[in-house]
Amino acid sequence: MIRHIIAFIAGALTLVAILYMAKLDIEAQKFKHIKEIIEKSKLEVPVSKKAQSSQAVSKSAVSQKKESEEEKKLKVLKEKAGRMSAFEVSPLYRRNCASCHGINGMGVIGPKLIGKSEDEIYKALMDFKSGKRKNYVMFGLLNNMSEEDLKSLAKEISSFEQKLKESSK
Repeated sequence: MIRHIIAFIAGALTLVAILYMAKLDIEAQKFKHIKEIIEKSKLEVPVSKKAQSSQAVSKSAVSQKKESEEEKKLKVLKEKAGRMSAFEVSPLYRRNCASCHGINGMGVIGPKLIGKSEDEIYKALMDFKSGKRKNYVMFGLLNNMSEEDLKSLAKEISSFEQKLKESSK
């Protein structure tokens, strides 16, 4: 009996480690893509000397305006890369849900949550916690959470779609 318990715990820990490593790999790929975009924005296009001299005066004002626009866009990109989220999420969601369901609820390993109602999410959470729906990872995460935490998560997750719409404006 004890062997089975130890084997189950070892299996659960292995699964958690695999999920965590998958999450880190996905985030590393996102950072790599962002780095490539930043590097591309630094590339200079060579222009012939003749063209430079004839356009130098008229371009100086335009180039300053373009640089400031590009700097603003780059700053926004860097800020988004730092957050890796289109909107803020609670530490409770980030710690317990984001690794499988994505930082914005778009789904990674676990299913997509964005667009679901508060009642639908709360019912699913309660079903996982009670064991009515079988998923050892969800059961393990929810088993020690209070009903208040589950209601808070359901409310937060149900607001993701609206937050995403607001952040893209």
